[in-house]
Order: sequence, then structure tokens, then C-alpha cells
Amino acid sequence: MNHIEMTQDGHLGTITLDNPKKLNALSHALVDEVIAALQALEQAAARVVILRARPGVKVWSAGHDVGELPEGGRDPLGWDDPLRHLVRTIETCRMPVIAMIEGGVWGGAVETMLACDIVIAAPGATFAVTPARLGVPYNVSGMMTFMSAASLRVVKELAFTAAPISAERAERIGMINHVVADAELENFTRAMAITIANNAPLSIAVMKEQLRVLAGAKAITPRGFEKVQGLRRIVYDSHDYHEGIRAFKEKRKPVYLGR
Repeated sequence: MNHIEMTQDGHLGTITLDNPKKLNALSHALVDEVIAALQALEQAAARVVILRARPGVKVWSAGHDVGELPEGGRDPLGWDDPLRHLVRTIETCRMPVIAMIEGGVWGGAVETMLACDIVIAAPGATFAVTPARLGVPYNVSGMMTFMSAASLRVVKELAFTAAPISAERAERIGMINHVVADAELENFTRAMAITIANNAPLSIAVMKEQLRVLAGAKAITPRGFEKVQGLRRIVYDSHDYHEGIRAFKEKRKPVYLGR
């Protein structure tokens, strides 16, 4: 594996994001490797998995690989997008997945983190939901992930400002479970993982699936779903979407026109 490292110690698996040149961006290649590692650990009877980056990183993950987003008239975050596969795999695998966070978490990486069952972060970690900076229309299931993790007002602030929030605030509003000092982060996370691994795996797997189904039990009519999808098309067919992607690739500030 070129973008991650996978290890297993008894019933504890660890997946380490390891593509620093691309700031662990969620490219097709990296996502495919994480999914393959989760499947391999499940087959190898792991009972809990820690998802982390290398110690001391400044960026845990930069989110979507913007270079892979389409530029012309196509949904950039459709059902078959790599992030959708990754989130679904994390949510539906039998093992609890613990996200251990150091550094910045941006865009789609925030959703990936929130798809994990437990989140433990260092004090310096920050979280930013960034599609508005790029003119990208976020998908419906991703918005539901955010709404399951925070109040509607907090989700609106995160989505509209694209500004980062601190680990301390994220813990206070319930987005993450614990903020732990850098020197204790790894031991704390590993101790929790071992506690989970020593409990009944079938019971945990069933409860995880129950909670996933119940968390997703939000009523929406077919007509309502068509409407929110149609609203997204307004964005990815717009001048601003193309401008945001081009500006990112050209390393300049985008000029948005609201059309």
C-alpha cells in the first residue's frame, strides 16, 4: 500500500494515513486502500480499528482531492464518489472505528471523521467544512452526517463560513468525544480501543448497526429528495463552481459572481 499503513495487534487494527505530499487528501487511490484495509482487518477478526495519521502531522487530511473533481456539468460528489464509498464502509463495517486526530481536518475529511464511531483529538486539532470556499455543492448524505453530529445552527455556521473550529469547541458541542493532551493521545486512544476489543464483539456489532439505522431514520419524501438534488445541480452547473475549481488549481483567490 502506497498511501496508508495497516497494522494489527491481536484484535486491534490500526490504519495510518501516510501520503504527506498530498496532505492525506482523499484521492481514489488513498480511499481504495483504506477500504481494502478495513475489509482485511474485518476478515482478520479485528474488533476495533484506529484511523489516524502519522504522529505530529499538521494536517490529518485535506479532504477531497480537488484535482479529481470534475469541471464540467457533472455531479462532483455523486453516489459513486470515493468519499461516499469510504463513509459507507466505515458506517457499515462491524468493527467500531476510532478516529484519532492531530492537525487540521478539512472538507470531506470532516465527514470521514464524523462517520467514525468515536473521535479523540489532540488540543491543536481543528475542523473546517470547506465546500463554500470552492463553490462545491455538498451532497445530501454528507449533510445528514453533519446534522447527526451537531445542531442545525452549528452545521450552518460551519458550512456557511468554512472557518475552522477548535478541538475544544468541537468537544463542547458534542462533535467529538474527547480532547486529550498530545503526550497522552496515543495511549488514551489505544486504551479505549482495547476496552472495546475486550467486550462482546457480536453485541457491539449489532448495537453499531442499530444506531446506524436509527440515526438515518429521518423522514424525507421522494419529492423532497428530488428538490434537494435539483438544488445541488444549480451549483455544479454554475460559473462559480468552475471558478472555484480553477482558482484552487491555479493557486489564486476565486472571484465568485453568485451565478
